[in-house]
Amino acid sequence: MPSSLRGQFLVATRDLKDPNFHRTVVLMIEHNKQGAMGVVVNRPSGVTVSQALSEHFELPETEDLVFWGGPVEEEAYFILHNSADLDTSESPVAPGLFAGSSAEVFEEVVRSAAEGLSDVQFRVFAGCAGWGPKQLEGELARNDWLVCPARHELLFHDDPYALWQAVLEHVRETHSLLPGVQGRPELN
Repeated sequence: MPSSLRGQFLVATRDLKDPNFHRTVVLMIEHNKQGAMGVVVNRPSGVTVSQALSEHFELPETEDLVFWGGPVEEEAYFILHNSADLDTSESPVAPGLFAGSSAEVFEEVVRSAAEGLSDVQFRVFAGCAGWGPKQLEGELARNDWLVCPARHELLFHDDPYALWQAVLEHVRETHSLLPGVQGRPELN
């Protein structure tokens, strides 16, 4: 397993008892000695991005939904997008995938996509998932999570409700990255 899980998907196993993370896929954005942070990528809300951000930006109406990113800082918004041109100050979280680095980038990404001016894809998240020092490592040792490299096409999957199963299939394809999973169907 890599020393940092930045750019990896965490896939909740059936053993994970926390109801916040039942059948979730988390994209890890940061992971270091101080802890870890990611966003749940498969739980859309019923709120559109333009509704949620109406107090912050004047945006064109969009049908894109805000996703529930996790139980930490649920009032804070995070954005993931695929446009290196709009966010030159940020290094990618995973190949071709960026976390918005400022309010200006946030607005520019959403506006560009809403106006159809580019091939920008994005997801907006309310809240995030967070772990203190060594907390995530303990959950991994208990087999609460499976780990696999994040893939752009999975993050922007057409059906977020089917994403958990799609990523599990991806994990099965790359099971060599997962010591102890082979022969343990209860983890899948």
